[in-house]
Amino acid sequence: MSLPKPVMRGLLAKRLRFHLPIAFGLAITTALVFKYTVTEPRKKAYADFYKQYDAVKEFNAMREAGVFESVRPSGE
Repeated sequence: MSLPKPVMRGLLAKRLRFHLPIAFGLAITTALVFKYTVTEPRKKAYADFYKQYDAVKEFNAMREAGVFESVRPSGE
C-alpha cells in the first residue's frame, strides 16, 4: 500500500485562483475602512480648524510671547 504522488503541475495557478481574489478583497476593504475611519475625520478636523483660524492674530500672539528672535514685540 503506497501513497499516491502529489499533484504538483498547476499547483501555483490553482492556489492563486483561490487566494488572489481574497487578497484583493481584503486590501480594498482595509483601504476603504482606513479612508472612512482615519482620513475623512482628519480632513474634517482640519477644515473645521481653518474655518476660524486667524494667522495674523496667531502671529501677533507668538510675537508678543517672544517666540521669534528676529521680530521685536510692538512695544519696544
